[in-house]
Amino acid sequence: MAGEMVHLEIPAGDTAKARAFWGSLFGWQFEEYPGSPTEYHMTRFSDDQGGAIFGAEGEKRGTRVYFGVDDIAAARGRIGELGGEAGEAMPVPSMGWFAICTDTEGNEFGLWQSDPGAAMPTE
Repeated sequence: MAGEMVHLEIPAGDTAKARAFWGSLFGWQFEEYPGSPTEYHMTRFSDDQGGAIFGAEGEKRGTRVYFGVDDIAAARGRIGELGGEAGEAMPVPSMGWFAICTDTEGNEFGLWQSDPGAAMPTE
């Protein structure tokens, strides 16, 4: 459903330590996501919601929430109309599309559109 939280990312300098903390706190089970440009460990909260801990050595940002949308292009356009900023939509092959955005106060969030047909662009 559009507007629901679908994914949460938690940056960590020590992903093993972070996985132990969050896994012990909530019982989350992590699985490494292959092919990611950084260390990335995913977990499921429900059938429609999940999260990840990723390697972020030296990054100073906090958690990032992704909200589901039906049409990522339309949502990116609407963000601009409302005074926010929307990054380019990027594919996660066979899963969908995401875009990193900011609201009018500079708070970072993400958009997610499920699309099993999503593929990496060919040059």
